[in-house]
Amino acid sequence: MLIPKKVFFTTGVGRHKDALVSFELALRDAGIEKYNLVYVSSIFPPNCEIISKEEGLKELKPGQIVFCVMAKMTSNEAGKKIFASLGVAIPEDKNLNGYLTEYYGYYENEDVGKYAEDMAEYMLKTAFNAKVAKKFNVTAIADVKDYTTVVATAVFIV
Repeated sequence: MLIPKKVFFTTGVGRHKDALVSFELALRDAGIEKYNLVYVSSIFPPNCEIISKEEGLKELKPGQIVFCVMAKMTSNEAGKKIFASLGVAIPEDKNLNGYLTEYYGYYENEDVGKYAEDMAEYMLKTAFNAKVAKKFNVTAIADVKDYTTVVATAVFIV
């Protein structure tokens, strides 16, 4: 079974005249450009340990297939701001799964990180009627210049 044992969180911002290159630069800024990223849905695995980005990157090899949950936004609308936020809600009972939520769009000074957290908490409470032990978010916000991409990512270590 492929159940992740560890996870780390990272964000990045990239800008370029080409949308694809801006995404690559956002991945580089996040430190995860060397991996073949496979997007998965929003479940925080039971008993999954949160580790630092530095610890997590030491466990990965270039070219490795890596599972992740990613919020991503790209725009070339100069003068706008964009965001990508990942909300996390972890239950008190470590044998239950938690939830991750991807939230992204145009930023207008609202607390997008808290909104992402609240969505994850809502999913956890309505799925299990469980108490939340921990909730937090990772969020990237950027002014749009050329093509700009922001990413917020949970990277799983299997």
